[in-house]
Amino acid sequence: MKNHKLFTLIFFISILISCNSDDSKKSTDKDSFDRGALLENWADNIIIPSFENFASYTTDLEEKTEAFVQEPSEANLASLRASYEEAYIQYQTVAMFGMGRAETINYRMFLNTYPVDEAAVKGKIESGSYNLELFTSYDEQGFPALDLLLNGLAEEDAGIVEFYTSHADASEYRNYLQAVSTRINGLTQEVLADWQNSFRDEFVSNTASSNTGSVDRFTNDYVMYYEKNLRSGKIGIPAGAFTGNPVPQNVEAKYSEGLSKDLYLKALETVQNFFNGKHFGKSETGPSYKQYLDHLNSVKNSADLSSLINGQFDVIKQQATNLNADFVEQIQTNNSVMLQAFDELQKNVVLMKVDMLQALSISVDYVDTDGD
Repeated sequence: MKNHKLFTLIFFISILISCNSDDSKKSTDKDSFDRGALLENWADNIIIPSFENFASYTTDLEEKTEAFVQEPSEANLASLRASYEEAYIQYQTVAMFGMGRAETINYRMFLNTYPVDEAAVKGKIESGSYNLELFTSYDEQGFPALDLLLNGLAEEDAGIVEFYTSHADASEYRNYLQAVSTRINGLTQEVLADWQNSFRDEFVSNTASSNTGSVDRFTNDYVMYYEKNLRSGKIGIPAGAFTGNPVPQNVEAKYSEGLSKDLYLKALETVQNFFNGKHFGKSETGPSYKQYLDHLNSVKNSADLSSLINGQFDVIKQQATNLNADFVEQIQTNNSVMLQAFDELQKNVVLMKVDMLQALSISVDYVDTDGD
């Protein structure tokens, strides 16, 4: 009996020692990953080049707007509209980078809060009185406002041009259009300058493995962007995934026929490329979430977690081939395909928000109100 008790005691002690050794190994593995190199790759090869690229598009957008305002014509409208669409697509490559100056000035909210408040925009134009710096004006500016001003004022281009030429408030329409484009470019240049100067070094040097470290903070932003802005904003909310009531009027770029899917696909591509540490505009890759998870030997159901996440991204993109180019039409004609897209997106919410964050020992720091 005594020998049995002694054996039991030794057995439990050995388990405790084993558990402590495992925990120590996991902690050592996590700490041994070069977070400095990870942050350098993110900043120097992905984030800053993405903003530099996008800033060239917002500069062109402001210039094309100026040309249209000086000479409102159908030809200049077509040129401006093309610039708007290209810039809106490129915006998807920077939308998830919400730290630094972008966080301070609520960059994402000012550039892409949708649906646009059409009545408020027209009211401000007609009154000639507005302040786009106010937080209450999120849904009166940015790309959604340009969508309305370039596509939603009339059915035909000739009718749209009339708002800027012969309408009673034509001069105010021109002024507002220019103010919106100028602000998009101005805010973008401000965020880019912040990354190019002091914030880049601050971001890269903060290698702490804690909720105040750059990796932990950015990872929360990354997962939140995917869950809230991509999954919910682009697909779930307009498809009625949470309420059972579709609201096609809440689609991104609702006045631009055929653009909503392009925006969705670009956002998907950006999120997956970032997961894999792919340099912006290049084929090379660097330190990434994939490398970090592989370094930790993160496995789920006998499969590498990084492979599961990448595999699900590929499933999502494949499912997207079934989506109409215009999400408004998709919701109105066959919303089940939108709901299927949401379901596939949700699978990666679980893999990243639960499994990846647990593997990286990162706690969720944002509020989840979707009940998922």
